[in-house]
Amino acid sequence: MAKLQVGSHWESELTISTDPVSGATVRQYTHYKGHSNHFYFTYPSWYDHGRKIVFYSDRENRTNLFGVDLESGDITQLTDLNPALGEPGGLSKNPVREELYFTQQGVLTALDLATLETRPLYTRPVGYVGGSANATADGKYLCAGYTQDLSDRFMVDLGHGYVGFRETWEAHPHSFIIKIPIDGGEPEVVFEEDYWLGHFNASPRLPNIVTFCHEGPWHLVENRIWGLDLNTGKVWQIRPNAPDEAIGHEYWMSDGEHIGYHGKTPAGPVYGAIRYDNTDQVEAPFEGHCWHFHSYMLDLVVGDGDAKDPYLLLWRFKNGQFEGPKVLAWHRGSFHTQRVHVHPCFNATGTQVVYTADPQGYGQVFVVDVPAFESLPDRGSV
Repeated sequence: MAKLQVGSHWESELTISTDPVSGATVRQYTHYKGHSNHFYFTYPSWYDHGRKIVFYSDRENRTNLFGVDLESGDITQLTDLNPALGEPGGLSKNPVREELYFTQQGVLTALDLATLETRPLYTRPVGYVGGSANATADGKYLCAGYTQDLSDRFMVDLGHGYVGFRETWEAHPHSFIIKIPIDGGEPEVVFEEDYWLGHFNASPRLPNIVTFCHEGPWHLVENRIWGLDLNTGKVWQIRPNAPDEAIGHEYWMSDGEHIGYHGKTPAGPVYGAIRYDNTDQVEAPFEGHCWHFHSYMLDLVVGDGDAKDPYLLLWRFKNGQFEGPKVLAWHRGSFHTQRVHVHPCFNATGTQVVYTADPQGYGQVFVVDVPAFESLPDRGSV
C-alpha cells in the first residue's frame, strides 16, 4: 500500500472493458473505496502533452490531487494537503507550462507538475467565497472571481443539491473578478458589481479575453454569458437573451474564439456557437436532455443525460442540423452531488471523452474512446 505523501506511486487501478450498449472501449482509471473525480469540463487538466490527467481522490480519509498515466494507469500523488483546511477545489491547468492551480481554504495555490512544489498566489478576502481560476492563453495571469459570503443569512450548500442557489441570486451579492500575475506582481480587480458572478473562463487563444456569467436560474437572469477584456475592463453581453429564453453552460471551443452553449427558446431547445464579439453565430434546434454538454468544435457534441437516462450521448452537426443522439456509453451515474456529476469533456483531438460516474457506489474516473458516429446505436433503439 502506498504511503500518503507527495510523489508516491499507487499501483494501477486501470480496468478496460467494452461498453455493453455501444461497444466502445471504456477505461476505468480509479477503483478506490472513496470518491475520485476529474476536473470541471470547462477547465481541462490534461498534462504531459496529453498523456496524463489530474483528478481529485479521497484516499486515507482525506482529499488530494493525483495524476494518472493514461497508457499504463499508474497513479502519482501530487499533493499532501492538510484535511483540517477542507477539500481542494477550482482545479485548472496552465495552457503553456506544466503548472496547475487549485484553492484550499481560500488560498489560490500553484502546483508545479514537474517538481510537485506548491506556492501561494492569492488569499481570498474575508467575507467572500469562490476562487475558481483560469489561466490566460499566454500563461501569465490567472482570472479568478469571488462573491460575497451569504451563508450567515440563509443555508448555502451548492455542492450538494444547489441549496441556496436561488436565494443567492436574489440577494445580488457583491462580486469581483481579479487578474493575478502568476510570476509575481500586484493583483488587479478588473470588474466588480452587485451580482452573483461565476464561470470565469479564459480564451485558450486570446490572452486578454475571458467570459463570465451572471449566475442564477437561467430563465430569470437578464443575460447569462458575458465577455470581459482583462486589459481594459470592458464588459459586454454575449449571445444576448431574448424574452423567455434560458441559455447557459457556455464554454470555449478549441479555436479560442467561439463559445458553445445550449438552452431553451420559445421555439424549443437549441444548441449553438457564437464568436466572442457576437458575430458568426450558428444555432439549431436540438433534441435530448442532459445536465452538461461539451464539444471540440460544433461538429460533434457530447452530453451526459441524467440519473433517469444515464448515458453519454453524441450529436453530430451536419448540413445545418443536429443528428442523433447516439449512445456513446452507459455511465450509470447518479448525479447525487457535484463530486459525482458526469461532466464529460473531449480531449484535444476529439478522440476520447473523460467523465466521472458512480455505478459501483463511489465516483470513479473513466475515459471512453469515440468510435465512428455511424457505428453507434441510436438512443431511441436502446
